[in-house]
Amino acid sequence: MEFNSVNPYNGEQVGKYIGHTSDELDEALNRSSGAFKTWHNKPISYRTGLIKKAGQVLRDNLEEYAQMITSEMGKPISESRAEVNKCAWVCDYYAENAETFLSPEVIKTDASQSFVRHDPIGAVFAIMPWNFPFWQVFRFAAPTLTAGNTGLLKHAPNVFGCAVKIEEVFTRAGFPEGVFQNLIVHHDQTEKIIAHDAVKAITLTGSEMAGSAVAQIAGKYIKKSLLELGGNNSFIVLEDADIDLAVKTAVSARMLNCGQSCIAAKRFILVESIHDEFVSKFTDAVKNLKTGDTKDGATQVGPLARKDLADQLNRQVNESVSQGAKLLVGGKQDNCFHEPTILGNVKPGMIAFDEETFGPLAAIIKVKDVDEAFALSEQSKFGLGVSVFTKDTAKAVEYASRVSDGAFFINELVKSDPRLPFGGTKRSGYGRELAKDGMMEFVNKKVVYVKA
Repeated sequence: MEFNSVNPYNGEQVGKYIGHTSDELDEALNRSSGAFKTWHNKPISYRTGLIKKAGQVLRDNLEEYAQMITSEMGKPISESRAEVNKCAWVCDYYAENAETFLSPEVIKTDASQSFVRHDPIGAVFAIMPWNFPFWQVFRFAAPTLTAGNTGLLKHAPNVFGCAVKIEEVFTRAGFPEGVFQNLIVHHDQTEKIIAHDAVKAITLTGSEMAGSAVAQIAGKYIKKSLLELGGNNSFIVLEDADIDLAVKTAVSARMLNCGQSCIAAKRFILVESIHDEFVSKFTDAVKNLKTGDTKDGATQVGPLARKDLADQLNRQVNESVSQGAKLLVGGKQDNCFHEPTILGNVKPGMIAFDEETFGPLAAIIKVKDVDEAFALSEQSKFGLGVSVFTKDTAKAVEYASRVSDGAFFINELVKSDPRLPFGGTKRSGYGRELAKDGMMEFVNKKVVYVKA
């Protein structure tokens, strides 16, 4: 099977990739199994040394990797560079902390000695999306490989060039053959890969539909799965908020990566006393965003990654307007490009409130008070994160108990950070990535009990 990646900004072909044959896939899976036998016995200092080198490879070749990201999925080059640097950061983080995370946990019992080891489990199969084509992979790979597991990547077909570059990072860093492999396969090979004896766990970042399908297959073979799925994050602005700070943060929270992020703010819930001021300043800020050539460092908003994604967003905008939402800014589509758009008067039951909108669309919801704000925030099938803006941070901390999401940020946009566990609830998936929690997802917590 042949796969083509296309630059969404200009429609030019970026690369052509030939899928693995059945025999080639078998060889890769067996290679992963063989590599694990020696890799997991390497000293932790050896593994942390290599992941540290991977971070340096990323920095040394930043422009090469950033250009590939921008060419394949269309984000502005400045954001692509930031993504590569963040990948280097996560490599550094686990290089510095993995040994502590993996240390045996001593537990006092009636034994002479009892403790929990944290041993690797084998090959972890990662199914990754196109929207952050480097970051999504490295936030899985850095802790997973450093723990002593091997990694198998099935990337999104429109960013197979990025997948090739990622495998090269580990090769350049000196990782042994078979420890990290990129699989050029169609999704119809997913079950074969999961069923293979070498594969012990699956991690997926993607759509709700994809997550459900993969979780069913993983369950069939009784293998652990971690799912990071969609989101419909609320961005709550209370009456005592710093409006200028809230507006500045809101623009980044919604428009970063052209809005193509599961943790982007999507529902802007505003207490009525500050509603008009926020909307006025927010619309002005969005109108002033620079669009254009994604290779231009000044460009802030590029195209969506594919035309079908822009079509989907345009449908959501038009249907929401037909349901009573008011078009305040934008709304037009041209091929893969969709104007940054703001809809006012959005209410529950409208597409812009109920569905995840994966693109530069902000839905404005007016509420009477803080109680209604949190009630509407919770009115979602997703549960990734919530942002709240207020000057009373002590009170805001108490509001965290009202939120069922996996993250609660005060006076800041919801974001991933290697030092903090990341993941959601409800239809946003299960399990945690990053921090110590992310490393513990794919280890065998083995009890050792000694009676002398």
